[in-house]
Amino acid sequence: MPINNISGCIGCGTCVSTCPTDVIRLNKDGKAEIKYPEDCQICHLCRMYCPTDAITITPEKTIPVIVSWG
Repeated sequence: MPINNISGCIGCGTCVSTCPTDVIRLNKDGKAEIKYPEDCQICHLCRMYCPTDAITITPEKTIPVIVSWG
């Protein structure tokens, strides 16, 4: 499951818009927050598109990133 580094989050909402399972929301402070961790598919999109690298994937939840080169 992604973990948000609140200090690095700029509140741009990129992670919210790229999450295919809609698990990330901006909180009342405008920072990203994982609202539905049980629904996270660990697709890495939030981490890959975060402009400030504020999102990391915990080691116990990491799966290999599969990228199609089609």
